[in-house]
Amino acid sequence: MQVLAILLSYLLGSISFSVLIGKLKGIDIRQHGSGNAGATNTLRVLGKGPALFVLALDVSKGIAAVWIGRLFGGDRIWIEILCGLAVIIGHNWPVFFRFRGGKGIASTIGVLATLCFWPALFAGIFAILSIAITRYVSLGALIFTFLTPIFLLLTNAEPELFWCSLLIMAFAFFRHRSNIVRLWQKKENKLGAKKS
Repeated sequence: MQVLAILLSYLLGSISFSVLIGKLKGIDIRQHGSGNAGATNTLRVLGKGPALFVLALDVSKGIAAVWIGRLFGGDRIWIEILCGLAVIIGHNWPVFFRFRGGKGIASTIGVLATLCFWPALFAGIFAILSIAITRYVSLGALIFTFLTPIFLLLTNAEPELFWCSLLIMAFAFFRHRSNIVRLWQKKENKLGAKKS
């Protein structure tokens, strides 16, 4: 049953809401803007309403996956963690969309907020402040995933959660590698700006 829960979480993650909403509008979101199948690019291409809808659904995927792990895994925290990782992997590399997905941050928010609410909240506050000041969503995402393991250490959380957060951070930095280069070169797109 635990394997089924992990597989179900991956399949849930593979539902790319930005791609589906884009198709309803007659476009492939991956062919517009930054080419990313996520809420930020949905905002850039389709506007605030669709972007907020995608963000809410992608965060919900992360929450649901952890709860699937809790239902099927009992007291085994590793099942919750593996389901959380599976939904992020599904979002990043969705089987339903030729493994071309997003960068997984919205689903990551859902996963970490469910697994470790307070460390994720503290990290999220810094991430939101950085976005408000710089208008770089990618920087906020990187700060969020970088600070969560630190806050987990400071709050003496379970070691399993710490190692999980490090792996999630690695996912985030890998998926944002082109953003990191653009941030370094000061060429990254700011929130509210059209893709050049």
